[in-house]
Order: sequence, then structure tokens, then C-alpha cells
Amino acid sequence: MKYQLGISAFYHDSAACLLRDGEIIAAAQEERFTRKKHDASFPAFSIKYCLDSAFVDLTEVDEVVFYDKPFLKFERILETFYSIAPKGLHAFVKHIPEWIKEKLFFKKLLKDNLTKLDRGGIQHLEISFSEHHLSHAAWAYFTSPFDKSSVLTIDGVGEWVTTSIFIGEANRLKVVKEQHFPHSLGLLYSSFTQFLGFKINDGEYKMMGLAPYGDMNSENYIRFRKLIKQELVQIFDDGSIKLRLGYFKFLEGRRMILTKKWEELFGLKSRPADSKLLQVHCDFALAAQSVTEEIVLKLAREVKRLTGCDNLCLSGGVAYNCVSNGKLVEENLFSQIFIPPAVGDSGGAAGAALAAFYLSSSEGRVKKLFEKNRISFLGPSYSNSFIESYLKSESVIYKKYDNHGELCNKVAELLEGGAVIGWMQGGMEFGARALGARSIIASPKVENIQSIVNQKIKFRESFRPFAPVLLEEDLGKYFELSVPSPYMALVSKIKNEFRKGLPGDFMSRPIFEKSNFEKSSFPGITHVDFSSRIQTVDEETNPNFFNLLKAFKERTGSSMLINTSFNIKDEPIVCTPIDAFGCFVKTGMDYLVLNNFLVKKEHVKGSH
Repeated sequence: MKYQLGISAFYHDSAACLLRDGEIIAAAQEERFTRKKHDASFPAFSIKYCLDSAFVDLTEVDEVVFYDKPFLKFERILETFYSIAPKGLHAFVKHIPEWIKEKLFFKKLLKDNLTKLDRGGIQHLEISFSEHHLSHAAWAYFTSPFDKSSVLTIDGVGEWVTTSIFIGEANRLKVVKEQHFPHSLGLLYSSFTQFLGFKINDGEYKMMGLAPYGDMNSENYIRFRKLIKQELVQIFDDGSIKLRLGYFKFLEGRRMILTKKWEELFGLKSRPADSKLLQVHCDFALAAQSVTEEIVLKLAREVKRLTGCDNLCLSGGVAYNCVSNGKLVEENLFSQIFIPPAVGDSGGAAGAALAAFYLSSSEGRVKKLFEKNRISFLGPSYSNSFIESYLKSESVIYKKYDNHGELCNKVAELLEGGAVIGWMQGGMEFGARALGARSIIASPKVENIQSIVNQKIKFRESFRPFAPVLLEEDLGKYFELSVPSPYMALVSKIKNEFRKGLPGDFMSRPIFEKSNFEKSSFPGITHVDFSSRIQTVDEETNPNFFNLLKAFKERTGSSMLINTSFNIKDEPIVCTPIDAFGCFVKTGMDYLVLNNFLVKKEHVKGSH
């Protein structure tokens, strides 16, 4: 047997993944163990978990693969500072000792951290490095169902590359075309995010959620979109872009943008974090999102022109933009589109290992890799005996269900009655989306459920929409989407027959009022533009969640629920039953399900 350990670290979303003969045994993101959101540290806990899952230590691992090439990244940093000198001198002087230590002696850094794990000898270990975008591409292609596919990767920046097009066939991935730093759609989108007062590498999805509140017919939207394309970014027919660098500051290693120049350009003040959101901010977010979609669609057309493939795989951080993903599906450029979970840097750990194994092997791909959700629930799971011991230690009154079907029937009854429930089942998800292993669930028909969950449970912005989860077989009944969405990667609109009429002055109303307006028969999952970020579930690959949705459908006539991640604002998704119980206690959730155990809030001392 041959083991590869893939690692991503030292930027954001550190993670580890272990392969055995090309099959993924385990994968996890470090933040889930350390409880530090987007933790960039060496993924010690994730590596230990992966090793434990395979019952091996480092002595039995053949190769450790890092997800990018630090020396090339260091070269880019040095050349960038040289090109703008003397600007950025302060940041250069401050960080150069650390960069030299990490980039020039990176193998030693990895070996030192592996040694500290105290999990066996490492003298034999081969340490190799994958290119950043190759890691993204390998994660998407080698876990796809395709024997031949084009691959499009888009993110901020790897070593030099910001966007890449590959062609994958059998065990090979070949670069077809690349865009290089500093011209980056990912960095442009993060710049928009920062201007609107959200954190970069964290708040991009908030801006995406804010965009539908914008008015496409407003003067602000039209003006913002025109100025973005005239002054900030030149967009070419092939989807490549050229940023007008005089408006940006990221070359100096500090903030993304020159704030005053942006304010002068748009006639709009940069929004302070956590300040009130105004309609003008929504119009700006919509303009930014629409320009992003235009670029992605142009890139996709170029992919099709260059490769001629009917299949497309997407990866890189921009592939988390499920709105543009949905628009891409609507274009029908490709017969099939595959977007795996963990498309950001965490998935790069898995991609690095997959690239190392398959690109040097003539063996066919492991079939399990491209079965739906076989690449989702790769994290820790906990036994009923562990959970019961913990609940007893906390003096919690609980009910244990020996029959999981009976548990699902009871939970469906509670959901129908308006309860909000923390749901923890089996192995934790790999990636940013909760897919039914670490989820908070509720009925989308409950009055004001969006504001209830946002404000009393998630403690986050009230404008944020929630994703629906439903049986795959019911997708066509409710939504305009024609393909399954098991990883919550696609946005589509609810069908006309479920929509409710909006008043003529709807777009001029305050954001809070628009978010609370009942827009469909399922108000909890319908965004202001009738859209939803959809998750579909089938029986074979997600049986526990399937049984719950089926039970809910039998009671209510619809399998659709709200599914949001089991966490609160600024915290990672829960990992352990202890994390789940702690989150349950300090929020307004009504019930907690841990495997086969049901806990009622009023039976917990000192709860919220």
C-alpha cells in the first residue's frame, strides 16, 4: 500500500488529506479542531486525525505533498516589491526574515512540524510540492465522474497564476492557458468585498448574498458597473482581465485597495465594518457581482473554444461563488459541470496528494472518488457510547432512539411545529458547506424564520439568506435547476407557481423590510430575487439526511428544509459533540440531535 499525505498551510484554511493507493481515507480543515476560523497554522490536528483514521503513523506514509511551491511564491513576492520600490518598503522589511525562513528552508519547516507530531519517524519521507493551481485542478478533476474534462481554476493567486485552464484525460492534466498575477478576478472580488466593509478571505460570500438586494434599474447600479469596467478592470473577450493597478494597494502587501481613490471614483464612502447597510451598498455589490459573472462566462466560453470538451470541472476560491456557477449552468455551454466541495485552499491539500499519486501512475482512478458525497463526509465521527458518556457527564436529560427511523419521524414532527434543531450525524463535512452532518435545520415555512435563525441563533446579519435542502427527486418540482447540487454549489430560482407577488415599490424599501417580506410559499429559503443556494440529497450517499427529509415530506407534503451550518458568527462549524452542545447551549436552538440522541433545550441547565 502507498500512502500520500497532502497538506495546505500558512496562508488560510489549512488542511490535511490522506490517500491510500489513490483513495481518500480522510480529510479535514484545521479550524475545526483549533476553533480558530480560517486557521492558517500547520495542520497538526488534521494530520493526526487523518493518520488515526487509517491506523497508521508517519513511518508508513510514503510521501508528503504541499499544495503549492513556496520558492516560486517567494520569487513572485520579491519581484513584486522590486517592481514597485520604494513603495511597500515597510512591509518588505517587516516580513522578509519570516519569508526567507519559510520559503528558502521550507522542507526543514515541514519536517520540524512533522517531527513535533511525535507520530513516527520521518527520515524516509519524500517531501514534494505541487503547483497551487494544479492542486485545485487535481482536486476537481480526479474526484469528478469524467474520463475527459476541461478544468477551470480561478482564485486570488497561487505562485504566479491567478486563473488557469487545463484539459484532463485519464490520469493526465495539461495546462492550456493561464492568467498571471497581479491581474486576478479573485483579488478584484476581494477588493469589492473590502470596500463594502467585509473581511477579505471571509466576507466574499456576504457580498454575494447582499448583491440581490441591489436594483439593476437604478442609476447607482448602472453607474457603478460602468465605472468598474471603464476604470478598475479591462475585460477581454477570452475572459482574461487587466486591473488598473493605480487603484489597488495589494502589491504593497497591505490593504487591497487605495480607499480614497475608490471613494472619489464611485462617489461613495468605503463602508465601515458592521455599520448600517444602505441601498447604495446593495447596488454596488450587485454591480460587482454582475461584472464577476460576465468574466466567468467569458472564461467558460474560452475554455469550450480551446478544449472542445463537453465536461467542465471548476475549482479555486471563486468557484465558491454559487451565483455565477448557477449562471454558468443556465448557459448550457457544457453537458455536465462538476464543482467539488472545498474548492478553496483546504481542498488544495487533497488535490496535491491526488496529483502526486495519479500524475505519476498508470492506474485507473478509484471509483469511490467520484460517487456523490464520497468526498464530503471525510471528517471525524463519534460513537453513540462517546456521546452518551458526554451527555451524562453534563447531567443532560436526553432521549435515545435505537431506531434511526423513529428519530427522524420525531424530528420531522418537531420541525413541522416550528422548532429549530442542531443536527449532528456521522463524519464531518470537508469544505465550507454544511451538508447534513453538522447542520442547523428548520422548516422554511415558519413565519420570520430567516430573521429568527440569523439573529437569535447565528448572531449574524439579518439580510443573509438560507439554503434549502431537499430530496434530489423533488428538485424539478420546486426549482428551475435541471441538475443535482449535492455540494450546495449552485444557485437557482424557485418556480413561478411558488412565488408571491412583490409590491411595486419593493426595491425602494429598506433592506431589513425586503429580507423579511414573504416572497414565496417557502419564505425561509427564498432570497429577494427568488433565488436559493440549493442542496440536493439522495438515499445512497447521504442516507441519514435522506431519511429525515423523507419523514418531513410524509408529514408536510414537501421534503424541503432550511440547512445552515452548525456554528455562530465568526466561529468554525462544530466538529465534536462537545462543540455542538456548547453551540446549542448559547443559542436559541430548541433541540439538539447527536447521532441517535435528542436533547430538548429546557432540559439543559444554564442554557440560552
